Amino acid sequence: MSIGKDRMSELKNDRFLRALLKQPVDFTPVWMMRQAGRYLPEYRASRAKAGDFMSLCMNPEFACEVTMQPLDRYPSLDAAILFSDILTIPDAMGLGLYFETGEGPRFKKTVTTAAEVEALPIPDAEKDLGYVMDAVSTIRKELNGRVPLIGFSGSPWTLATYMVEGGSSKDHRLAKALAFNEPQTMHALLDKLAQSVTAYLNGQIKAGAQAVQIFDTWGGALSHNAYKEFSLDYMQKIVNGLIREHEGREVPVILFTKNGGQWLETMANTGATALGLDWTTDIGNARARVGDKVALQGNMDPTMLYASPGRIQEEVKTILAGFGNGSGHVFNLGHGITPEVDPEHARAFIESVHELSAPYHK
Repeated sequence: MSIGKDRMSELKNDRFLRALLKQPVDFTPVWMMRQAGRYLPEYRASRAKAGDFMSLCMNPEFACEVTMQPLDRYPSLDAAILFSDILTIPDAMGLGLYFETGEGPRFKKTVTTAAEVEALPIPDAEKDLGYVMDAVSTIRKELNGRVPLIGFSGSPWTLATYMVEGGSSKDHRLAKALAFNEPQTMHALLDKLAQSVTAYLNGQIKAGAQAVQIFDTWGGALSHNAYKEFSLDYMQKIVNGLIREHEGREVPVILFTKNGGQWLETMANTGATALGLDWTTDIGNARARVGDKVALQGNMDPTMLYASPGRIQEEVKTILAGFGNGSGHVFNLGHGITPEVDPEHARAFIESVHELSAPYHK
């Protein structure tokens, strides 16, 4: 389905949505995962003003402010992404999300037994996560058609790893042990999370998100068979349950499994609009494997942004050439931008995409 002209007239820059739908574009669109984040001094100032990270996330005005900061600094960005956290759903389930300095996210409660899974509520997107919906509508209003707004969620498997482990983990030992020893318990947890994520993303779409992305940060930590059983099957349930048309246009869905390049064909069969690639997958090879089934998003190594602007431009050139001619590519990093990056190096990256991509869209 093509994007309705009546709705697109409200968007001054629809390049991102068109590329996801493999419609003609003048340049390859670009945005960055974590583009509103700690590498920006204005973000750090907003966080200090808010008091802490959760206060920043839970205040729609602050969330809007930091979402807009990269767009104001880098006018060439082709999309905005909601400023929030992937762990809002477990927090709304009552686990008590908090952040330890230098240690990342933590939960006051964990979920490790069948009884604890059974006791978990499925959050009401409008009531229990209303601050996120308010942020989406506030940002959409502030954007005023400047660029499309992306909503997002963590994948069920990724959320489950944090809920079982109580926070970040290098080996996901406790989550994997639960999956392998008590698969029924893990499946019950993942099913509740899939229902929750579906409702959460649909709530964002109704509030104004014009595309959504599922971040499967830890799917790549699973074995081949376990990935399908514990991660992909639940993302499939979400894709099946999402609102795919809103405001007279298609709502693209992006699946991103970090370290998931070996599963692109099965991911492409989910019905998602696009697949995110991390930097370990060659984008030309990925395009050959998925054909015209999905668009591709990615995939420069985020640490390339520590290189000189000239070297960054060379890498952009290489990736554009790897994808080749035609639409269906959204340029991005292979994961999120890191806090120590010089904002001017990010500028060199963003501007290089537009400067170098026009010949591929003649």
